[in-house]
Amino acid sequence: MKFELHDIAAAFSLLTRLPVPVDHARAGARGADAAWAFPLVGALLGLIAGALGWALLSMGIPSGMAAVFVIAAQVAMTGAMHEDGLADMADGMGGFTREKRLEIMKDSRIGAFGAIALVLALLARQAGISEVPAADLPLALAALGAGSRALMVAVMAWLPTVRAGGLSAQAGKPEALPALAIGLVLCLLAFGWGGFWIFAGMALAVALIALIAKARFGGQTGDILGASQQSAEIIGLALL
Repeated sequence: MKFELHDIAAAFSLLTRLPVPVDHARAGARGADAAWAFPLVGALLGLIAGALGWALLSMGIPSGMAAVFVIAAQVAMTGAMHEDGLADMADGMGGFTREKRLEIMKDSRIGAFGAIALVLALLARQAGISEVPAADLPLALAALGAGSRALMVAVMAWLPTVRAGGLSAQAGKPEALPALAIGLVLCLLAFGWGGFWIFAGMALAVALIALIAKARFGGQTGDILGASQQSAEIIGLALL
């Protein structure tokens, strides 16, 4: 597999709203080959949000309130892409047939299942982030951001796409091992040998999401990837 430095910019352009200069024609030609850089994007987003949390806690802001600002920063940087995916997948679970589930998941409106899943996910992240000591927050969120994005790549690689023309289908199938290696290494650097078990727990959570997606939807879409990232991050925070 060939790695290109431009893949990092392409990954930022795909996964964030940050104004990163990118050659879109080149990024499109690389497609899934640029997915190895997804964990690097997650690491930087986590580092930025964690640094904000550290600064707020250092000023005496209560940990619960600081965690809200950290999550707000994460949402602002990604445009709520992953949160939207989680809500759409939760809504789609209510359909009686596979076709109906996919139709519901594509609908931009949010239903009861999606709203409840989103609220619970935000509460879980707020509770988890508020328990992390200020000094550990930047590196911890960087590692969890990297690990959760690495596992998105694994879902892209291992599950078939079910919606032709969707973002995930357009990207194609990546090689999962480079991204997984980056995610695991960053978890080990942040958490020591405990990082292996944190990453393993995140992987189990994503494997469960993948199994549900395969059974209920027939494979993966961009929404499934978003739900995978959110689930991984929440389990990572719980284990941490």
